[in-house]
Amino acid sequence: MSRGFNRLLEAVVRIDVSEIEFEAGSKRFTGGIGSGVIISADGLILTNAHVASPQAVTISVTLANLERVSAKLVGWDHWTDLAVLRLDLEEMQRRKIKFIAAEFGDSSELYAGQTVYAVGTPYGLERTLTRGIISNTNRPFSDTRGVRGYETGLFNNWLQTDAAINPGNSGGPLVTENGKLVGINSRAYIGAENLGFAIPANVARRVAATLAREGGIVRSYLGLVPGVLQDLENFYALTANNGLLINGVDPGSPAARAGVRAGDVVLALNGQKLDGRFPEQLPPIQQMIANFPVGTAVGLTVKRGAQSLALTMVTEKLESRVGEEWAFEKWGLSVRKVTRAFARENQLTDASGVVVLGVQPGYPAAEAGLARGDLITKIGSAPVAELGQLKSIYARYEKKPEPQLVEAQRNRHISLYVIKP
Repeated sequence: MSRGFNRLLEAVVRIDVSEIEFEAGSKRFTGGIGSGVIISADGLILTNAHVASPQAVTISVTLANLERVSAKLVGWDHWTDLAVLRLDLEEMQRRKIKFIAAEFGDSSELYAGQTVYAVGTPYGLERTLTRGIISNTNRPFSDTRGVRGYETGLFNNWLQTDAAINPGNSGGPLVTENGKLVGINSRAYIGAENLGFAIPANVARRVAATLAREGGIVRSYLGLVPGVLQDLENFYALTANNGLLINGVDPGSPAARAGVRAGDVVLALNGQKLDGRFPEQLPPIQQMIANFPVGTAVGLTVKRGAQSLALTMVTEKLESRVGEEWAFEKWGLSVRKVTRAFARENQLTDASGVVVLGVQPGYPAAEAGLARGDLITKIGSAPVAELGQLKSIYARYEKKPEPQLVEAQRNRHISLYVIKP
């Protein structure tokens, strides 16, 4: 192995996470193991979003020298399945522990057949290497519920490799023979052989810089659901490599309000021609839309049958369908905030209220008749538009327990329930 490769190995870490989960009407602690790689002299660690999340209570990192130190979550982005942690530098200095940062390579220079290594802690086995090749450099791979129920993979293509990626490898580096970090290992197809996927280093490096600086990434949203045009050009009287097919439009979205319909073909966006013939071409187009500042006016040139339409819309902030979760343990009730994406998906009139994730048998919420999937919109005479409002009501209940009249929607019908102390 080269000196650069040995340096890379010293930058790889094991990550142990303890976090809170809200389900079945209660709050419980769970633990998990993943991998990561140190990427800066000030102790930043790059890993997967599904390894370390905002629900993390404690994060400990085992370095190459087997010393274990604490770390904190700095930024999190489920859309790319990336998270950034920071080592506790005060602890490191006090214990006189040193560390080395990995060096990024250029993932755009990778080619199919190139030898790579997946490094990490599969099943908790630290400092493990698996060797393989780059199987594909531009693989589309999106999942609407890929990271803890959150969406991922919409805005970038992935590296495909046959280097073995097992549970615990997540967040570790994919590296070249000279020790350059060219990807962050993320997942493998369960039940398949030698089908692993990594986030390209050029994507990871850009996202990590924003997460370290701002803690998250703000993206724009239009509500377009794209499809591929391959083999359909003749039906739309199009020449090859021209246009983006719209498979669907999210209800109530900027695109819907502007009049975009499923079956339309977008020829240009702000005057820039679009080519969405193949699946690999869709993530870059979605990334282009996401990169607009929120509130930007966007013009689409749309082909609808023989018509050519000029439609204008204003971007909104992209939101996940998954909102903040919480548990009210004395009620035996766990809930999730309704987001605009969830409201659109479920054809709700607005994003008010909280959705019941679960109730604990024998506790007041279950005894009242509340069930998973109910949409709580009011407690007594107080509307519950935000999760924070329900937290305030519950805080008053803790100080002075008394019956609570709950208004909830189930199957589009309003029902009343009484939570008793």
